[in-house]
Amino acid sequence: MSKPLISILTPFKNTSSYLYECINSIIAQTYKHWELLIIDDHSTDSSYTIVEDFAKSDHRIKLFKNSGDGIIDALALAFSKSTGTFITRMDSDDKMHPEKLQIMLNDLQSHGKGHIALGLVKYFSTNGIGDGYAKYESWLNNLTIRGTNYSEIYKECVIPSPCWMLHRDDLIACDGFDLNRYPEDYDLTFRLYKNNIKCIASNRLLHYWRDYSTRASRTHPNYAENHFLQLKLDYFLELDRDQSRPLTIWGAGHKGKTVAKLLKEKQVDFIWICDNPKKIGKHIYAIELFNFEHLNTLKQPQSIITVANSKEQKIITSYFEKIEMKSMVDYFFFC
Repeated sequence: MSKPLISILTPFKNTSSYLYECINSIIAQTYKHWELLIIDDHSTDSSYTIVEDFAKSDHRIKLFKNSGDGIIDALALAFSKSTGTFITRMDSDDKMHPEKLQIMLNDLQSHGKGHIALGLVKYFSTNGIGDGYAKYESWLNNLTIRGTNYSEIYKECVIPSPCWMLHRDDLIACDGFDLNRYPEDYDLTFRLYKNNIKCIASNRLLHYWRDYSTRASRTHPNYAENHFLQLKLDYFLELDRDQSRPLTIWGAGHKGKTVAKLLKEKQVDFIWICDNPKKIGKHIYAIELFNFEHLNTLKQPQSIITVANSKEQKIITSYFEKIEMKSMVDYFFFC
């Protein structure tokens, strides 16, 4: 019985310093029946030549030039050229654990369609990892260990872009890379959530995520905060908003103001609350801010929480639990 083919989709642009490690980590996989669809997104360094040399010596590596522009067009091209039953992504500056493909394939074969295989990730950098990335890594891995990634989907992207595997049919059912919307990994995560693709819990470290100052997620305007908030809000209104219930925003900091402005633009009514005495009773965008206890006067409200401080988030969570409201039903953390 032949082994299923795994298609690895990898865009690259000016990552010549990291491509050797990346591709060698793929070649070193214990599971050998894979194809690498690797797309040059208009590199201006020696990246194309490096990949071309690999492709000449290994028929599983299939090199193409992006006919469009940007990572979404590159991923769409890679997927259109792929033939595998199972699909995964890889970033051209990262490294795979040697057993990554085998472990993910085993998980998918065990659980069947309608599931996504995941793994733990670890950041690495020649300059060390900052506190923010360390906290994100820990938060993300704790979700993956339990397979509860969607439970905090409105906070940050809960499925790391280069550490998942799906059955081809499931990716197609979720519109694959057809939608040209950034941040593309977060958008795909919301579509997986929308289509009830279940996360398979994993406690195995499978992916090494490189951080450096010129990484696209740090520098490209497509990954600016306003894109994330717009994406979160659009999917919340589509998937989890109950229009029969009043909507509140808790928090009047930068993110709270941005969400309020977006809701006003969409002509969505909301009530603004906070726990900052200096802001209660004030008006922002001609909207009065109420004390958070105003929630008690509302009938079954839904609340978007934009308070970023982790200690404050715990206090807010305790408050909602005290009044018997549930996360992802009655309240949603947007940061």
